[in-house]
Amino acid sequence: MIVLGVILLIIGYIAGISILWTLGIILIVIGAILWILGSVGHAVGGRNHYW
Repeated sequence: MIVLGVILLIIGYIAGISILWTLGIILIVIGAILWILGSVGHAVGGRNHYW
């Protein structure tokens, strides 16, 4: 999810499309939250760890 967010950020920046920039930031934030929750031991989506 973080990688997809970064890709959307790059495409949005290059193409000048602000909605892709916004979606990229949202995906990076959500991915980081899930990553942190998974790394401290909370089950995320039925899994004990999240990549």
